[in-house]
Amino acid sequence: MSATLPQNLRSDAQENRDRVLAAARELFGTDGLHVTMREIARRAGVGPATLYRRFPTKADLVRAAFVNELDACRSIVVDALADVDPWRGFRGIIEEVLVLNARNQGFTDAFLAAYPDAVDFRTQREQGVRAITAVARRAIAAGALRADFVLDDFLVVLLAARGLSRTTETERVRAARRYAALVIDGLRASDRHEALPPAPRLMSSVIPA
Repeated sequence: MSATLPQNLRSDAQENRDRVLAAARELFGTDGLHVTMREIARRAGVGPATLYRRFPTKADLVRAAFVNELDACRSIVVDALADVDPWRGFRGIIEEVLVLNARNQGFTDAFLAAYPDAVDFRTQREQGVRAITAVARRAIAAGALRADFVLDDFLVVLLAARGLSRTTETERVRAARRYAALVIDGLRASDRHEALPPAPRLMSSVIPA
């Protein structure tokens, strides 16, 4: 009997943790990081005390909720760097990151540091930005990506995609794929491109100088 009770308690604790994470991913994914801990507890069907016992701070909860997204984002960039075709690698980053972000608005917010105290994404952002820069430079050198592309353009693409957040996930993903195709077509090197206006200085808000 004494051996069964602790096992049951561990099982209940794991179920509560799983429910909290599922609720957090759902709410962060649709509404972003401004969702309160009480809203998450209510959606998970647990009391606030149970939530805070599992995740003492919102930073802890965001970090746990986005482990899979961070791994997926890292894989996207690693695959792009390994691709022998620079343009295909660059195009893959645009397509896959937009779809990933369409599925989870909260991850977009965290990556863009809209809620900077929620989780320390600085290291991941810096590594990701360096890798994207390397892929973009290769694509420009290959004559596939327009030469006036700058990294701030990538951030503009991510910021613009946040406008898809009010639709269902299926519609967001479909729209994200079409948006990615339009963006890629606009970034493809061509003699017929008109010069771009000056780029906004946005990347400094994501990566410290």
